[in-house]
Amino acid sequence: MIYTVECSFADPASEAAWNDFYSLEKLPALISVGGFHTSQRFRALRAGCPTYLAVHSIDGLAVLQGDEYRQKGGGNFARWQQHITDWHRNLYGGLDRAPAIGEGDCLVLSAVGPEPLIEMGLMPEEIRAVALEKFPENRWLAKLGHATSLHVDPLPKGVHLYAPMTAQLTSGRGLAPQTPEQKQNA
Repeated sequence: MIYTVECSFADPASEAAWNDFYSLEKLPALISVGGFHTSQRFRALRAGCPTYLAVHSIDGLAVLQGDEYRQKGGGNFARWQQHITDWHRNLYGGLDRAPAIGEGDCLVLSAVGPEPLIEMGLMPEEIRAVALEKFPENRWLAKLGHATSLHVDPLPKGVHLYAPMTAQLTSGRGLAPQTPEQKQNA
């Protein structure tokens, strides 16, 4: 399943520290939780959606309800909570593993159907909300290669473009193979 966490951050003075915390501490802690298989963090390239997106491949809702998840930082943003805005969490079925998005590539998410992604020459994967907020109910995602990403202006309303802030982390449990680029960057 795909677990997404989206938010914006309202304090420019501490935003760099927030990003360091999330990318360097929180993601590695989460990927060490049993049932987490991949984790990757993104930044929106355009307005109209939360600034930050984390995409995790997990076994299911029970992982997020477990003690190990809570102990390793799941949902614990006490130091940053006052600055977190537009926060959303969803659990989606329909895809076992999130695609790894490499440097120079982008993740495209659509809440308005697969057609805009197909028109961009992409092969979208559908995911359906099964738990947490359950909104948007359906999303389509695709990997956009660097050469293509230069020619996607304007995007339709409900379609958002994200650049990776981190490489995709994997659990090391052999369930999510690393790409050659990830192995090189390890």
